[in-house]
Amino acid sequence: MRYMLKTVVLLVGLVMLSACAAKLTDSHGYVPDDALLAEVKVGIDTKETVGRILGRPGTEGIIDDLGWYYVKSDYETFLWREPVEVNREVVAVSFQESGIVENVERFGLEEGRVVVLSRRVTTSNTRGISFLRQLFSNLGNFNPGEFLEEN
Repeated sequence: MRYMLKTVVLLVGLVMLSACAAKLTDSHGYVPDDALLAEVKVGIDTKETVGRILGRPGTEGIIDDLGWYYVKSDYETFLWREPVEVNREVVAVSFQESGIVENVERFGLEEGRVVVLSRRVTTSNTRGISFLRQLFSNLGNFNPGEFLEEN
């Protein structure tokens, strides 16, 4: 009887310990899928229709309001270590001065470099590309403690 009790306690302890050793994954932000992006018509849709199709973005152009940016980051946490960002994806929808959709582009990371995953454009120049570089350059530099500091 005693031997069986020790075995059960040991097994329960091993199960609990193995649960702590698993990697946890978490995602923050929102990026529309390809089916939704296909509904946005370059040269036809406006900010209003894009807002209805995709929803309002989490980030807009900093200098002007001609770009909408949808950003999603994936994080992994292992044991007690702080989360590590393992992937970032950005969808950029840029508009002409008149508010008509000019470009719809999806960017991601591949071996630490920003790569275009898909692109539907009316012009070859992406507005706000420096903003996109800033978004991707901060990969892994997120520290949740900075937001919790008290003065």
